[in-house]
Amino acid sequence: MHPATVLGAMVMAAVLPVAAHASADLAKAKNCMACHGVDKKLVGPAFKDVAAKYKGDKGAAAKLSQSIVKGSSGTWGPIPMPPNAISEADASALAKWVLAL
Repeated sequence: MHPATVLGAMVMAAVLPVAAHASADLAKAKNCMACHGVDKKLVGPAFKDVAAKYKGDKGAAAKLSQSIVKGSSGTWGPIPMPPNAISEADASALAKWVLAL
């Protein structure tokens, strides 16, 4: 195996756990935790419930990312989720993190 390939794999292995943690920190920083718990419903659904609902849905990350940016209503009951002032990149990172739970 080429040394650059090995080095790349080592870097990815070192970064992946940090990326997952960074997304939890991002969720806190973007105030997501005010309405969502990781494993319990608050105002909105638990992130683990969202992950379970969308398991196997190949378009889920894009759907969730758009819901984070634009808001949504009716998916989880009568309380709407307001739009969030967040970049597309951060919304995508959060959606992928939620789906990985």
